[in-house]
Amino acid sequence: MTTLLWLQTGACGGDTMSILCADSPSLEEIVDQYGIEILWQPSLSMEPRGKLDALIDAILKEELRLDVLCIEGSIVTGPNGSGLYDPYRGRSKMSLVRELAEKSHHVVAMGTCAAFGGVHAAPPNPTDCVGLQFDKKTPGGLLPVEWRSRAGLPVINVSGCPAHPNAMTKTLAMLASGLPVELDHLNRPKAFFNTLVHQGCTRNEYHEYDVEDSAFGEKGCLFFNLGCQGPTTVAICNTELWNGRSSKTRAGVPCFGCTSPDFPLDQDLFRTEKIGAIPVHLPLGVERANYMAYKSLAHEAAPERVLNKKMDP
Repeated sequence: MTTLLWLQTGACGGDTMSILCADSPSLEEIVDQYGIEILWQPSLSMEPRGKLDALIDAILKEELRLDVLCIEGSIVTGPNGSGLYDPYRGRSKMSLVRELAEKSHHVVAMGTCAAFGGVHAAPPNPTDCVGLQFDKKTPGGLLPVEWRSRAGLPVINVSGCPAHPNAMTKTLAMLASGLPVELDHLNRPKAFFNTLVHQGCTRNEYHEYDVEDSAFGEKGCLFFNLGCQGPTTVAICNTELWNGRSSKTRAGVPCFGCTSPDFPLDQDLFRTEKIGAIPVHLPLGVERANYMAYKSLAHEAAPERVLNKKMDP
């Protein structure tokens, strides 16, 4: 049996709502098939708050083993480093999370807020929010860079706003099964953060031939004018569809880059920032000097059906 405690800090509850939609494996399957015992989850547990107090006390006294500590939400450190903008029973959740992390074999940041600070850490960040082990792109948040759990791993960052439901449940299933979880440079599980949102996007062909939309509701690429960050964002949104059906870009909405440490960008999310005619942020692996020449040639080579924004039957 793998014990799991899920706490919400500076959170909207979006990651909890997301994990309820998981289907590969589902939330029920990680309990029944992978043997995860959910000691507490603020939206799913039926016991009164006193049960949580007893659980926390037993864990801190090491009378109860804690295998996985899941944190949903940014860590509120204000005012003045006290963390008391986000209290729990007269103390800060910040200090509670720090103590519980020392007792846990694995610590998992569920969502971009817990991983990197997220929405609550966006400028001007009035409550001084950080992530568990990152402050946006900067290593070190609530926990120092060198911190490791009892299993020898840093905080595992399952980022997203909200995190993809199957990325959350698969990560938990891997931990419960004793499988190694390989992490990228931002401590995200490589198994779910190794492809671009751009890969698998149904608008890919329009991007390659520089057929770009300038208004919503059309079929072209959303990158050049409408703020889509799919070519720069690592996530499984278009390779493992949400609810097995769709994604932002398939629904005609630009990718906002919500799995990235600098989400949300301090700019208009529906407009591509440019220097002259060239986007500030180019697709990963593309050199700026060659970008415009390539795009001009690509547009000239576009088939008529692409220029007319018509899909093959």
